Amino acid sequence: MASVAFLGLGVMGYPIAGHLRNKGGHDVTVYNRTKAKAEQWVAQHGGSAANTPAEAADGKDFVFSCVGNDDDLRAVTIGAEGAFQTMEKGAIFIDNTTASAEVARELAEKAVLGGFSFLDAPVSGGQAGAENGVLTVMVGGEQKAFEQAKLVIDAYARMVGLMGPAGSGQLTKMINQICIAGLLQGLAEGIHFGKKAGLDIEKVIEVISKGAAGSWQMENRHKTMNAGKYDFGFAVDWMRKDLGICLAEADRNGAKLPVTALVDQFYKDVQGMGGKRWDTSSLLARLEM
Repeated sequence: MASVAFLGLGVMGYPIAGHLRNKGGHDVTVYNRTKAKAEQWVAQHGGSAANTPAEAADGKDFVFSCVGNDDDLRAVTIGAEGAFQTMEKGAIFIDNTTASAEVARELAEKAVLGGFSFLDAPVSGGQAGAENGVLTVMVGGEQKAFEQAKLVIDAYARMVGLMGPAGSGQLTKMINQICIAGLLQGLAEGIHFGKKAGLDIEKVIEVISKGAAGSWQMENRHKTMNAGKYDFGFAVDWMRKDLGICLAEADRNGAKLPVTALVDQFYKDVQGMGGKRWDTSSLLARLEM
């Protein structure tokens, strides 16, 4: 059993922290900007709640975070009442936020100065993956810290991999989102085409999903897409945030992402249709306007 803090109890953080407590058996202290959410978590899972990130991190072996963006991450780490103020020497900070590689490298450098470690560890698998404890975790950082942290991360993951030095986890998550964006646009266009051609979409998918066109998105999203239902996962607003990170990084490293840039604009159209909280398969709704 380890002494653990978890900062940020959103749709991903809340169940992740629960797995650390219940499956991992760790002593967990939580912090959330909205205190009532932290109190709700404690009532459900036990453990304790802290008033600030610094209070939560004080004396802990491992400190996790899962917040909204770079600014939120800086606030809970190096902000006025941030966790980095009280992190123990030799402790490990594990960040599950999808953020920029730039902020990951920045915080890793500051952690070294404080005598502790920082791992960028964004996740894939969505809300269902978090609730079921089967997330994929892509980690950037030092090997020794990774090996220690993996024993704790395993409580909410089915796959954990060290991708390279600080920032590599975030870069890998960017690739994940780039691939998903292209897959979903292709699936949306395929279903749209099939409908216009008068085909039975269920029969079409039953056949092509067993061939080279098959994918997780096809298996898990085609039924709801065909039914025009888009309340089954990762929201369009969140995807646009992630694709913005991808495109900004591509500007820095010179990568060419023409399809990603185009799909990002398609998601902007979906937002304009009122689909900010629809799931990412709602690219089909745009084609059916």
